[in-house]
Parts: sequence; structure tokens; C-alpha cells
Amino acid sequence: MDLIFIEGFSGQTVIGIHDSELHHPQPLLIDVHAGVPRARACDTDRIGDTIDYGMVRERLVRLMAEHRLQLLEAFAEAIADILIDEFGASWVRVKVVKPRKFDDLQAVGVQIERHAPTHRASKLVHGATVLNFLASGMVPAKH
Repeated sequence: MDLIFIEGFSGQTVIGIHDSELHHPQPLLIDVHAGVPRARACDTDRIGDTIDYGMVRERLVRLMAEHRLQLLEAFAEAIADILIDEFGASWVRVKVVKPRKFDDLQAVGVQIERHAPTHRASKLVHGATVLNFLASGMVPAKH
């Protein structure tokens, strides 16, 4: 598996559950590792055959500006979903950190790992089968 990564992305966003966090942006640090099975770019030398980390960075900037999430866990999950759904990663590790959240520690945060669903292709095939049955006037049995 080939890994494309961004480490130390920093930005400001409104996130948290305490009243003091809900009105002013605070800093976040994000690390993203996205796995793809042997990127075609190794052979083609074309950015279109891999995950473009510049585009991922732009997407992170947009997420920081647009999200309405409160928990770091949900924010990390949103990043994982973006990498899998929009960029085609088969595996991701996302770390989201609030630096210096408390005076007596360096950082707090979460780290998650997710895999792309392996049933994605089988769902598409099943969906096509259902459409064929419906078009022929037959309704498939539920499994």
C-alpha cells in the first residue's frame, strides 16, 4: 500500500462543547495518512493517478470553514469520509489535535483509522440487478 500524507496542517475553526469554545475559532493541528493500493502514478508519473495532497489540503481548508461539528471525533470522521469518498483512499488515519487546550499539557486530540467499505462494488452490482428486475416488471426478493 502506498501512503500519501499531510502532517502538521494547521488552521483555526470553531469546535468544542464548552461555551468558551463555541464563539471564537481555536487552533487545530491535523495529520492525515491515506493509503492507496500501489498508486498508478508510480508508473505513469501523472498526478491524476494518485491522491493529490494539494487538493486534500484545499478540502481541509474548506472543511475548517464550513463544518458545524462539535466533537473532534466527528470532525476526524468527516475528514476520513472525505478521503475515502472524494479521493478514493482505501485506508486512512486521521489525527486531530487541539494544541495547548489546557495550561498543563501540550495537546489533546483524537486519532482514528478507517477502511473503505469492501462491499462498495457489490452494492453497485446489486443495485444494477435490482434496476434490471424492476425494468422487467419483476421485484427481487429481499435478502
